[in-house]
Amino acid sequence: MQMTTNFAELKRVGVIDVGSNSVRLVVFDGAARSPAYFYNEKVLCGLGRGISETGVLHPEGRARAMRAMERFAALAASFDVQSLKAVATAAVRDASDGPAFCAEVKAKTGIEIEVIAGRDEARFAAQGVLLGRPEATGLVSDIGGASMELAALANGEVGARVTSPLAPLRLADVKGDVDAYIRDHLLELRQKMDGDYKTLYLVGGSYRAIAKLDMGRRSYPLEVLHEYILTVEKLSETLDWIDGANAEDLSAASSTSATRLALVPMAARVLRQVIAVFGPERISVSSYGLREGMLYEQMPKELRTRDPLIEACRVMERTSARFVGFGEELAKWVSPLLPNDASVQRLVLAAGLLHDVSWRSDPSSRAEECFDNAMRGNLGAIGHKGRVLLAMALLHRYRKSGKIEKYKTLKALLNDDEQKSSWVIGQAMRLGASLAGGDARVLAGAELVQSTDVLELRLQADIARFSGEIVETRLAELAQSMGREAKLTVL
Repeated sequence: MQMTTNFAELKRVGVIDVGSNSVRLVVFDGAARSPAYFYNEKVLCGLGRGISETGVLHPEGRARAMRAMERFAALAASFDVQSLKAVATAAVRDASDGPAFCAEVKAKTGIEIEVIAGRDEARFAAQGVLLGRPEATGLVSDIGGASMELAALANGEVGARVTSPLAPLRLADVKGDVDAYIRDHLLELRQKMDGDYKTLYLVGGSYRAIAKLDMGRRSYPLEVLHEYILTVEKLSETLDWIDGANAEDLSAASSTSATRLALVPMAARVLRQVIAVFGPERISVSSYGLREGMLYEQMPKELRTRDPLIEACRVMERTSARFVGFGEELAKWVSPLLPNDASVQRLVLAAGLLHDVSWRSDPSSRAEECFDNAMRGNLGAIGHKGRVLLAMALLHRYRKSGKIEKYKTLKALLNDDEQKSSWVIGQAMRLGASLAGGDARVLAGAELVQSTDVLELRLQADIARFSGEIVETRLAELAQSMGREAKLTVL
């Protein structure tokens, strides 16, 4: 398959990850700052099962992986993937028949697999974290089936990296005290990774499965794993629970596949020791990892520095909104009503860009669809509190009240000031959109001015005709939510 190197021209970018436990194809729709998943499929092959004892790829896993690679090659061709890169990690790297497997794949599919070193695997995983959080600082732990990598991040740069055999398929073959074996290896790694890591970023399917179990145990109201934050104390409680759980307990508490859950108890033992040895203060789950890190590697530096959240919202506006460009002008119009805080103003901009992307929906469901766009959308660089605030702002853009069941459960994640901000953002966008339709020139002739007791909408004379009952109603609703009296003035 012909490779394309001009990043800006790529329409579809494919990555195949031949791991020790799974083989996965991901096709990104366009080489954008915020990844859009056009296609995503994995096969749990278990290539690395028993490799510590046999030294070769698991025979059944190898056969399944070969079938998967043939299917993935056919799919990539049918999707018109312009750039397809395949990498293999620990199992193929360490198996004596790894080169033969790669040669067979190339002969049957034309796909050349790059067998990457452990340090490169760690770099890709860390870059995956950076794709979602450009300024990330801390320690990345990426656990696969046959290896566990660590990488340091400091202000968006990848630092020291190490690899180890501390992974479920390898540890299953360890004789004697497994916990002592894990601890001794980690103490050696700590000598090479001697930084102060306040945040531990978790990458890999087994870690995500642990996070899902934690969410289930706590009846956490969100289903989004990306940027799920845990304290060490809370996570330790879940790890203790996993230690005492059997396969049925794990299956009952999570929708994760039985094959993946089988690796969780050992991954939990590794994670407990990582926390003990490196002493982080908080844990952050990343849904982005090696595959996203490979996409990040291809990006020009200028693109890497862009805000993933805002870029994703811009794409959604460009592809789905009626008035492309109006969302940013609406956000500028609303922003003076909110605190002059960068994090708040960033969410105002995101809300403005997304405020009109569901216009084709039935009016009765538009508010809830906007809400779901934020709650379930593939948005990077936004924590769960920010995601909920954004979702509620979009809900209030279309509905005065928040009378949906999701709202009731999720609003508990926000304090009173944050809930009020969501109301103000949403209702101010509601007013601005009603006033201007989609014409930014109308907004340029209108200004919201707030004093201690009054919220005044000042209109230039040449746009006074855009006023009307609906505008007056929206102004009154916004003023009420801010604890002020409404006033409309034509200059």
